[in-house]
Amino acid sequence: MRVRNTRAVVKVTAALAMVFAVEAWAAGPIPELSLKDQSGEEHSLSVYRGKIVVLNFWATWCMPCRHELPMLDRLAQEYAGKNVVFLAASLDEKETQKQIPHFLQKKKISLPVWIGATPGTLSQMDLGKIIPATIILDQQGEVVGRIMGEAHSKDITSRLDWVLNGRVGKTPKAVVKRY
Repeated sequence: MRVRNTRAVVKVTAALAMVFAVEAWAAGPIPELSLKDQSGEEHSLSVYRGKIVVLNFWATWCMPCRHELPMLDRLAQEYAGKNVVFLAASLDEKETQKQIPHFLQKKKISLPVWIGATPGTLSQMDLGKIIPATIILDQQGEVVGRIMGEAHSKDITSRLDWVLNGRVGKTPKAVVKRY
């Protein structure tokens, strides 16, 4: 009887440790990120301090990105004027970067697009190894959410509304994984 109780305590303790590790993993600042736009102008995340940032990593060849980017564009319009910025960082390599303007035009995407992100960029942001992937930063540049895989509108809006409302109410999940 005592052995079973000990095993149960160990299992519960391990489960709680995993929950706290996920929460700790989602918190804190991210490394500085500077990428170029399509015209070659350098942009830096630090310029957006004071705003909430939704930074999405995508590529023209990524099928889930083809659904997700238009949704993010709609949300950007919905949150316009609310101190929220949506950015799209492409992982397209040199060969496929030339397809970006056509892709954006076809999908009617008006988000600011940066190019030159790499799988290493995803690793630096603790976003795993697949795209799409999204990170949400508060006004101080602190991570308030990570979404690995295709985001749903509610994944983004719940986090944004929570931060915009002074973090009142139930805290949204720190990390959403949809592989």
